[in-house]
Amino acid sequence: MALGAAYPSTGGRNQSAIHWDMVKDLRRESKVYADGDVIFENGKFVEDYL
Repeated sequence: MALGAAYPSTGGRNQSAIHWDMVKDLRRESKVYADGDVIFENGKFVEDYL
């Protein structure tokens, strides 16, 4: 996950004084939610979101 300024070379438009990358090992016992739905679990995207 990255917060702050986007990289213009990738089409990002967000402008900010910072850019902060956060890294977390999500290979085991993990879930990522978006709008209340699990989209990533135990190192893999949930098939409905591929």
